[in-house]
Amino acid sequence: MRTRIKFCGLVRPGDVDDAVAIGADAVGFVFYPKSPRRLDLAHAASLRRRLPSWVSAVGLFVNAPCGAIAETARTVGLDVLQLHGDETPADAAEAGAAAGRPWWKAFRMRPETDLLTSARSFGAAECLVLDAFSDGYGGSGRTFDWSWIPPGLPARIVMSGGLDAGSVADAIGRIRPFAVDVSSGIQGDDPRTKDRSRMERFVAAVLEADARRP
Repeated sequence: MRTRIKFCGLVRPGDVDDAVAIGADAVGFVFYPKSPRRLDLAHAASLRRRLPSWVSAVGLFVNAPCGAIAETARTVGLDVLQLHGDETPADAAEAGAAAGRPWWKAFRMRPETDLLTSARSFGAAECLVLDAFSDGYGGSGRTFDWSWIPPGLPARIVMSGGLDAGSVADAIGRIRPFAVDVSSGIQGDDPRTKDRSRMERFVAAVLEADARRP
């Protein structure tokens, strides 16, 4: 099975075009006000229009009101919601129903995280996004101890947290996730830019890792 690739935190039109050309399966737009990669609705909608039908638009939200999530999804044309805050299963289900979109739930991993229980609680999630814990939200750019992921999770896993071209093959070989999610690992000179060569190397590493899978 091929590992899907999500490039997150895209802001510039050229970076979106590069992501499509290089082979991303999904592009993430950030709507968390405290993120340096945040977008307003008009800007996000203009970027969304650059995506072909085979590349999904994922909107990242952190503890956002249900109505705001639904309005953003409709205005921008999001395909998927990624809930990256402290949302409860009821919050997530309400947001998904209001927006009429599938949703992913992110978990900021710590040693005490009971992922099996969380996976059952968020059983309606299309995917679980596993990221490193930080005091902030919306992605930390750091890795976490992959041994904290229990075997036999009853959910699709999206691996995140400090991945780059040098580490993603190991993540695929050890965890075998449904998808991998990268932002800082393909970053350019500042948080609102991406580096095409890093994007290319990341995709090449994923393809090479997939080719080695039995």
